[in-house]
Amino acid sequence: MTDLVRRRPIIVALLALFAVVTLLSSVVIVPETRQAIVVRFGKPARILGSEQAGVNWRIPFAENVVWIDKRVRDVDMDRQQVLSTDQLRLEVDAFARYRIVDPLRMYIRARSEDRVSEALRPILGSELRNELGQRPFAALLSPERRGVMENIRRELDQIARQYGAEIVDVRIKKADLPGGTPLDSAYERMRTARLQEARSIRAEGAKNAQIIRAQADAEAARTYAASFGKDADFYEFYRAMQSYQTTFLGEGADKPGPTTVVLSPQNDFLRQFSGGGAR
Repeated sequence: MTDLVRRRPIIVALLALFAVVTLLSSVVIVPETRQAIVVRFGKPARILGSEQAGVNWRIPFAENVVWIDKRVRDVDMDRQQVLSTDQLRLEVDAFARYRIVDPLRMYIRARSEDRVSEALRPILGSELRNELGQRPFAALLSPERRGVMENIRRELDQIARQYGAEIVDVRIKKADLPGGTPLDSAYERMRTARLQEARSIRAEGAKNAQIIRAQADAEAARTYAASFGKDADFYEFYRAMQSYQTTFLGEGADKPGPTTVVLSPQNDFLRQFSGGGAR
């Protein structure tokens, strides 16, 4: 062996280097955040790190390693316009969060995580248009928005399962009306609708007030009639006081105004002041 090293040092060094490279390339260290598919001559052979990370082995030069992230990844949708049921064009920007749960299926259908994102991006846009196209713009400003997002997530998840992925969440980053005339016309429609609603509420309130006032007047008339039947003098005195209040103070006046009345002391209208109320 020593003689071989002396006679062929370059060959021995190359062989040693080849052995070291072969040994290092046969070791696969899988971190906690990743998993790997070992591919042998283009066909997936086994999965590493799906349950436990650590040191693994592969056949050098015959097996390749395709790394897959265990963490949640994002896929951003291209900003696009959506037509709501109230004929408003909305500019929507959304994203979805997913993770790979079936590495083998993902490799067979997409080969890489980037291709999964590329496949899910147009599907996310399509599902978003279908769902928002069935609802008014106000649904995005109310608690109903959570149900809208869940429906989109569920529909997108069914397709993502075909790529070995699971949709964790779907969110709308922004949903705005386009600037300019559409925004102004939408604002004017909303303003007009609120004014009509306010007028309707005021009309209903006035109607109820009239009903209550009529019921109160009827009740008061019954009370007056009952009191007149029991004590005619008191009823006459009470009605005279009401007449004085209306004449001298004005009906419904908060503060008394200047009132001048010229009457004879013997006038029947003033008999309550002279102690001659009862006849």
